Amino acid sequence: MLGWPDNARQARLHIVSGKGGTGKTTVAAALALALASGGRRVLLIEVEERQAIAQLFDLPPLPYEERKVALAPGGGEVRALAIDVEAALMEYFALFYNLGFAGRTLKKMGAVEFATTLAPGLRDVLLTGKAKECVNRKTKDGNYVYDAVVMDAPPTGRIVSFLNVTVAMSDLARKGPIRNQADGVVNLLHSPDTMVHLVTLLQEMPVSETIEAIAQLGEVGLPVGTLIVNAAAGDYLPEHALAAAAQSGLDETDLAAGLKKAGLNPALATGLMAEAAEHAIKVMAEAECAEIVAAQGLPVMTLPYLTDGVDLGGVFDLTEKLTEQGVR
Repeated sequence: MLGWPDNARQARLHIVSGKGGTGKTTVAAALALALASGGRRVLLIEVEERQAIAQLFDLPPLPYEERKVALAPGGGEVRALAIDVEAALMEYFALFYNLGFAGRTLKKMGAVEFATTLAPGLRDVLLTGKAKECVNRKTKDGNYVYDAVVMDAPPTGRIVSFLNVTVAMSDLARKGPIRNQADGVVNLLHSPDTMVHLVTLLQEMPVSETIEAIAQLGEVGLPVGTLIVNAAAGDYLPEHALAAAAQSGLDETDLAAGLKKAGLNPALATGLMAEAAEHAIKVMAEAECAEIVAAQGLPVMTLPYLTDGVDLGGVFDLTEKLTEQGVR
């Protein structure tokens, strides 16, 4: 199944995860821009305190406040928020316990570190809880402030514990604000308003880890919405020539003649033969991985390899590709 599924259009929280090195932050940014296209407002959230969003958009480190980082094609805007755990805990104290000044005093005493060490799951409850607040926030007119929220989430190796920890915290805190916060997050994550997307490369290890994550998320009731194949090699050779090219079996004489006819140096033929072999081997290996990805029975979207490297221009190129595959 290819493209953006219908149920993704009703989701308001899009959680993007993937094995480290698959480009999940880049994909999350492109997804946010695609969702904002046409006049919508989207919030892009970072939860790992890496300032990866700021680096991608070539900005100074983001403070703990929502900042506009890009205008989307056709109007609309993307705002970004780098969630700081300490600031989120202070905000939590102020909202639910009226500990404004006292909260700052607790911070100086090391209460934040103590609290998150005593209850490790509290850190993730704070992060997901802030995301929930952004998703549910409304204007005075009763409209949602954001049409969608995109979360650049932890990698697949930690995504299940990150999203499921609210259940553990809900059991730990039997009542009170912590319990209510955890229950609210659980309800949001297990509703049609939330969709989890996994980013993978067409390589053995990322595909294997993606399949494991699909199963693990399903076990805790968090089905995956789409699989996003990133950095796929373009197929520059006809299918019938791939096997021959992989074995360096192309006719170098014919290739040299073709180069000469095109007004190019025939001496380039030898180097092109080597590049063609490398490309064909990669394409054939990716094709095998693509079959495994398709066999998962989930909607699949494919993004190309950025030959000029990952920069803001490349993010907009990926945004266009996502839009072409139905993201809106």
